[in-house]
Amino acid sequence: MLLAATSAMGPAAMQILLPALPVIADSFEVSNDVAQLTLSLSMLAIALGTLFYGPLSDKFGRKPIMMLGLTVTFVGSLLCYYADSIGFLIAGRFVQAFGGAVGLVLARAIVRDIYGAEEAARVIATLVMVMVVIPMMSPALGGELMQRFGWESVFVVIASCSALILLVLSMSLPETLRSPVPFEGIGSMLATFHRLLSSSAFRGYAFCVSFVSVVFFSFIAAAPEIMVTVLNRPATEYGYYFIMIPLGFMAGNYMARHLGQWQDIDTMINFGGLIALNGIGLAIVLQLMGFTQPAALFVPISIAVFGNGITLPNAQAAAINEFPEYAGSASGLTGFMQMSLSAAAAQFVAFIFNGTVYPLLLMMLTASLLSFGLFRIAMGAKARTA
Repeated sequence: MLLAATSAMGPAAMQILLPALPVIADSFEVSNDVAQLTLSLSMLAIALGTLFYGPLSDKFGRKPIMMLGLTVTFVGSLLCYYADSIGFLIAGRFVQAFGGAVGLVLARAIVRDIYGAEEAARVIATLVMVMVVIPMMSPALGGELMQRFGWESVFVVIASCSALILLVLSMSLPETLRSPVPFEGIGSMLATFHRLLSSSAFRGYAFCVSFVSVVFFSFIAAAPEIMVTVLNRPATEYGYYFIMIPLGFMAGNYMARHLGQWQDIDTMINFGGLIALNGIGLAIVLQLMGFTQPAALFVPISIAVFGNGITLPNAQAAAINEFPEYAGSASGLTGFMQMSLSAAAAQFVAFIFNGTVYPLLLMMLTASLLSFGLFRIAMGAKARTA
């Protein structure tokens, strides 16, 4: 539960501000593209953070690096609260997200420290299933806080939560790193990353994870604007429809946890990928048939995300399993690839928005096809080296 709460801090801090993006654009008198930077650059910060925390945790231990990240999250939240310009807010969000990345990386590494290869996939699925509850509620909570106390109030909540988790973590989390890996600076870190990327199987699984995340983050980046300008619904309503998305993801994690007892990792990834492709295809068909209600968009996307919920923990575990002796670095590099591509997708989807849902859906379909294809390449590479 402690790992799940820590893992949830980054996504929750990122998503709690989503309903306020149109309001922030109006408040600072900037375009939607500029306001979108509070999301896309925070995703880039998570990507950089995952690259940073993994190797350090392999050297100095999981617990001290986890505490460092949560402290940075707290400081970043305070910077956001006192922001008096869009530039200051974007900078504060960058610091906040950089700190929040620590749970995403080290929770997976800690699980791999404790469990074997197959069991780690099931435990990660349980971890992810639990941790999505807080991000699931955060857009709805953010919308209510925005209406009652102003959008700045969301940062008080994130600062308070990060301080509380930091306190509990300092007293309760044991150190799980058994054999520290020497860290000799940036050159050594880059050499480790080069070794990881030299593996075709690692590359395939890591990019599979990355494009699964592109599907999710491109949707959450575009959906608030689509809800207001295309579907003509109030911004606060987005938070309630959005609940379908993490619920679908959580159901997929539950399925991954239980089916994983009888099916191997590759079978689960294949199953999830096919479900995701069908969900996105259904969304496109419904739009072409003229169904423009919010449910016609959110329900099929929740089916797609259900498939992603099966794929993601298994693909993450598969990538880390290729190099268990570098679990922190492998988790960090996978997270960097995942969030950097997602950050680019979040900004790109705002750029290609044309007043309809079709650019978003076509981008999601492309990402899902790439994820599935790269997984098949990874599976073939692993079979050749077995």
